[in-house]
Amino acid sequence: MRASAWWRSAIFLSATALVATACATGGDQQGGGGDGGNGVLDLGYVLPETGQLAFLGPPQIESVGLAVQDINEAGGVLGEPIPEVVGSDEAGQVGVAVDSARRVLSSGVDAVIGAAASGMSLAIIDNITGSGVVQCSGSNTAATFSDYNDGGFYFRTAPSDNLQAPVLADVITGDGHQRIAIAARADDYGRGLMEATRTALEEQGAEVVISETYDPEATNFDQVAQQVSGAEPDAALVVAFEEGAQVLQAMVEAGAGPRDIGIYGTDGLRSAELAGLVSPNDPGLIAGMKGTAPTAENDDYSARLKKFAPEVTEMQFAPQVYDCVTTIALAAEATGSDDPGAFVSQMNGVTRDGAKCTSFADCKALLDEGTDIDYDGVSGPLDFVEAGEPGTATFDVYTYDDNGELQTLETKQGSVD
Repeated sequence: MRASAWWRSAIFLSATALVATACATGGDQQGGGGDGGNGVLDLGYVLPETGQLAFLGPPQIESVGLAVQDINEAGGVLGEPIPEVVGSDEAGQVGVAVDSARRVLSSGVDAVIGAAASGMSLAIIDNITGSGVVQCSGSNTAATFSDYNDGGFYFRTAPSDNLQAPVLADVITGDGHQRIAIAARADDYGRGLMEATRTALEEQGAEVVISETYDPEATNFDQVAQQVSGAEPDAALVVAFEEGAQVLQAMVEAGAGPRDIGIYGTDGLRSAELAGLVSPNDPGLIAGMKGTAPTAENDDYSARLKKFAPEVTEMQFAPQVYDCVTTIALAAEATGSDDPGAFVSQMNGVTRDGAKCTSFADCKALLDEGTDIDYDGVSGPLDFVEAGEPGTATFDVYTYDDNGELQTLETKQGSVD
């Protein structure tokens, strides 16, 4: 079934059933979650259908669907097709995300894809991993997850911000900037990337003249904009999601916009719609703004996803979500079990130290021969470290041209020291 058809049809159960399931499964960090291993790999997702990150929903949700289609066309997992995926909205709201996670878990899934936002994953990770169910996010970048006590059940194909920060600092200082202001949303993503980038900038000899957080739910960002302007930087970094458009508007009014100083962003601001959101009548206002984001540049995969789901235009984190699904399926094949308490042991192993393969079908053929595999995904080599995340990653350096069009300038590599 086409993903665009099934992702809207989440399974809703009664509140009584939800509570019963949560009580029955909660707190078991040793596995045995999901259906306990019935020979069928059941998947769910908690991804943004509404809220500030709704633009990331279609590429991620459709990537789940494309991965499932590819796996099923290759014979499925353990000889059985992956059934229709159970999905629900994270919505950018903690309460909604928690309810969605419980709803998905109540259907007996073996693994959950998502959430997209680091803050939403932090809201649901204890429920998912505590139920002995594998969780894999294709877009969580907050450094918090690297040493989070998840019982070994949380994974991500998106690189940690500890990898992105030195790359971002290199881009900023490489443009000749030495006095940097940082404005970041007040959550784990914002604070974590702000601190990591500040450290990287200072290690490269730059001065961080101010680093301030703001309430992302605020309706007015004049205060933080005035603080940035008053520090008289020659460049400013904005760590934001969609509200970053309003932050940039306030900075323009304060004399610290893209036409005044160098402006930089991160993955949360990488959007083809940003110019129109900041200045509908003058999209060139953000011309020259730069930023970094985990790479979305895979022309072959982009073409395949657009053919599968023509309405998808944004590709950010789409390859990483595809790799979450494929890695889970390969781990189940490698252990011969759909029980997350069993296949969790191979989530890291199928991404490193084996024969290279780049698709579920090719990797499965090697596994069937008894060969250890090293799955290199559509987002690049994964090479999971012990924390269940990439040890190396490629980042796009993006910019906006004179017409406000999003462009990729180059790619840079980041790795664990």
